[in-house]
Amino acid sequence: MDTKERLWNSEFKKAMCGNFMLFFSFYLLTPLLPIYLSEHFAADKDTIGVVLSGYIVAALLVRPFSGFIVDSFDRKKVLMLCFFAFFICFAGYIFAGTLLLFAVVRTIHGLPFGATTVANSTVAIDVLASSRRNEGIGYYGLSNNLAMAIAPSAGIWIYHATNNFMILFWISLVVAFVGVIFASSIKLRYRPVVEGKPHLSMDHFFLTRAWLLAVNILLFGFCWGIMSNYVAIYGKEMLNITDGTGAFFAILSGGLFVSRLYGAKSLRQGKLTQNALQGASLSVIGYCLFALSPGVWAYYLSALFIGLGNGRMYPAFLSMFIAVARTDQRGTANSSILTSWDVGMGIGILLGGFVLEYIGYSAAFWVTAASQIIGTLLLLFFTRRFFITRKL
Repeated sequence: MDTKERLWNSEFKKAMCGNFMLFFSFYLLTPLLPIYLSEHFAADKDTIGVVLSGYIVAALLVRPFSGFIVDSFDRKKVLMLCFFAFFICFAGYIFAGTLLLFAVVRTIHGLPFGATTVANSTVAIDVLASSRRNEGIGYYGLSNNLAMAIAPSAGIWIYHATNNFMILFWISLVVAFVGVIFASSIKLRYRPVVEGKPHLSMDHFFLTRAWLLAVNILLFGFCWGIMSNYVAIYGKEMLNITDGTGAFFAILSGGLFVSRLYGAKSLRQGKLTQNALQGASLSVIGYCLFALSPGVWAYYLSALFIGLGNGRMYPAFLSMFIAVARTDQRGTANSSILTSWDVGMGIGILLGGFVLEYIGYSAAFWVTAASQIIGTLLLLFFTRRFFITRKL
């Protein structure tokens, strides 16, 4: 490896800053939306699940096409268009006066969210030196994790201080606009058109070479969908934690942050399956601890293990998707892993809402733990060999 190839170039920093603003504006609202829908519109838990899963469905629909568009057209222009649409959708929350209108806005918001995450991460990969790509992918995710560490805590603190959701919506709108500014300043090298590329194939929309990787990441996304969307209302109703959800997400994101830093070296050395398996195993401990729910201490300790696990597992899986894709399929590889994660999250949010309403919290979180265990066993016995035989 050429050690002189810079990892922290200015364009990569801009992509990370834009990504931070994207996820900060999004996660500022995420843990509080179930409470908002319950208090403002008197929605029950299964209705909340349906409303909140709308953006996942929309993101799922757009991501396969966004991967194709990012691979086929000017990536900078695609990024700017998607990021601006993501920013403007926050205004919809401010003016949504009915539950139906809010559901429509939330669903529409999933379209630019899904497309922007694909476009921005693909741009970040483009500006990385090839010898630093696996390592850079791990560090790029730190911008997500930092946003996840700060935003929910900030959102919950602002809500308790003001009891005003409109302030939160306006803050998200402004932060997203700052992200647009960062994205607009990124300079990309000229990317020649790939000769001999098929005019139409399934690989334009989904990386079929990575189908088992996609199944595996879907199972892990399912766990995240239930946990992240219902942890606030669970803490409030079952553990009487009215202001500790921000601490839960801060601990979780701290685990993500530390895990990505610790795993960067082994990612650079190409130890992808080892990182993925270690991370998945740590997450099993976290989700089982959360499901057992022996007390408030377990609530917070589970956040640490889930953070450590996902911070190790996800960048390894993203590098695995990139490793089985051709150079002209980076956008498709990005959209494929995000699509798979979204399918899992969407099923988790929707199914979780119904299980919570009709069976209870314990059943919902044991289903979560079971999905994580199944995904880890699939990775151990099948997905590792699948990846090794298919990487380019």
